[in-house]
Amino acid sequence: MAVEVKYVVVRNGEEKMTFANKKEADAYDKMLDLADSLGEWLQQAPVTLEEEQREGLSFFLAEHKDVLAQILRGSAPQEVAKKPAKTKGEKPVAAPEEGAASEEQQAA
Repeated sequence: MAVEVKYVVVRNGEEKMTFANKKEADAYDKMLDLADSLGEWLQQAPVTLEEEQREGLSFFLAEHKDVLAQILRGSAPQEVAKKPAKTKGEKPVAAPEEGAASEEQQAA
């Protein structure tokens, strides 16, 4: 029997993502912290955003913090591949090369 160590990022009692190594799990958890902070900050914006829009925008900004930092420094952002927008109920899934296992793989 093989023993596997998995790192699970849990927020408010809900599993968000599973990783094969601690470094990636910590990085994802830190990105979620940043998204939470950005969401709180966006509530103070002079524009009215629905909660789902605010969450989506804050998650996007947190995911692309390096590009955002370039823009804020006045540099032109590097070309980035576009990803489809996540919906509120959608659980993020890491690609296998990122070291995460899907729920089907975990059950096996």
